[in-house]
Amino acid sequence: MQSAVDASKDKWPGPSAGSTASVPIAGGFWRKLLAFSGPGYLVAVGYMDPGNWATDIAGGSRFGYTLLSVILLSSLMAMLLQALSVRLGIASGRDLAQLCRERYGVRTAFLLWVLCEIAIVACDIAEVIGSAIALKLLFGLPLIVGAIITAFDSLLILALQNRGVRRLEAFILGLITLIGLCFLAEVALSRPALGAVLAGFVPTADLLSDPAKLYVAVGILGATVMPHNLYLHSAVVRTRAFNQDETGRREAIRFATLDSTVALSIAFFINAGILILAAAAFHGQALVDDIEEAYRLLSPMLGAPLASLLFAVALLAAGQNSTVTATLAGQVVMEGFVALRLKPVWRRLVTRLLALVPTVLVLALAGESAATTLLIFTQVVLSLQLPFAVIPLVRFCGDRRIMGNLMASRATLAAAWAVAGIIVLLNGMLIVQTVTG
Repeated sequence: MQSAVDASKDKWPGPSAGSTASVPIAGGFWRKLLAFSGPGYLVAVGYMDPGNWATDIAGGSRFGYTLLSVILLSSLMAMLLQALSVRLGIASGRDLAQLCRERYGVRTAFLLWVLCEIAIVACDIAEVIGSAIALKLLFGLPLIVGAIITAFDSLLILALQNRGVRRLEAFILGLITLIGLCFLAEVALSRPALGAVLAGFVPTADLLSDPAKLYVAVGILGATVMPHNLYLHSAVVRTRAFNQDETGRREAIRFATLDSTVALSIAFFINAGILILAAAAFHGQALVDDIEEAYRLLSPMLGAPLASLLFAVALLAAGQNSTVTATLAGQVVMEGFVALRLKPVWRRLVTRLLALVPTVLVLALAGESAATTLLIFTQVVLSLQLPFAVIPLVRFCGDRRIMGNLMASRATLAAAWAVAGIIVLLNGMLIVQTVTG
């Protein structure tokens, strides 16, 4: 196959290495789209992790279909911001973390790195809890035992990385397909009211006035628009070997953005499916804020013995899938912000240890019933970190010195600044309501 760059060594490169998967110079639309497909799915798995499950189940059980509008708006925000992340990585040849270090100086870059690491640990806590719950539901293991077992999933991720980026992407796509099929079956079994579902996609004023709804809504926002995914996408999009002239980069931006949008659309349907399932099965019948309780009640309420098993299998797949995002994002931000490159095995073990310690402590001291509460809290933490990634991203994409002729359009930048404003406003309202009670 003729390609822009010889990419026969399909190894995961890390954020500073060259491209690893070849793109055909000659070829039709579908052939080139296939070549660029992959990075979007690596990022999209972070949008369907166990943290999303906790917020979506809580939202559907408590408020019915109302918060579908939040999932829709959050997904549209994510598509816009990830498209900017794609543009930044391809146009500048650097990732968001590297540009923050270059443009903001050592002290500010260090602060942003710390905040991003907090977000990654919060995300990893969600993966630990989600995988531990799935292991308990499937095999009867105590949550603490399941949480400790999750430390060994690092070996799987590292083995996949060593086999090449394309195989890692194929693994991710396989798990996404499994999750999607499970929830397609679950939603069909739940038989939701179509009119109520469609009405749920229309925002209502009480989203801002009701503190309980706002808390879950901000959790959904944090679970959907993950800050470290913006850093990650600007790096992994450069694992494609394309022509580096302006025409080649414009084409790369177009295909990589399409890849990202399709992947995030799948994540949107899965997240909406989780909330629709919770609303159809539990709203008005049982207040379910706990993933384990949802598992126990699904089969009897839907009259389908297979429903609970599908739920647990999808949860385990989601936990394993999203671990990849935290692992790769950790490598990207550490090297990008502070020019520190650890071997992947050490980076993975450090991240997982930082997630395991608070998780095990909370489970030991507060009991297993605290697991879902901790899950939702981690998603709110992610949302609070968002402005520190979104604002630099939008600023850089509007800087001609960085982007050249590939700078984002005025309309795109206006929409992105509006998204940043909404995120800051919602977070500010949540903080005020929390402080004032």
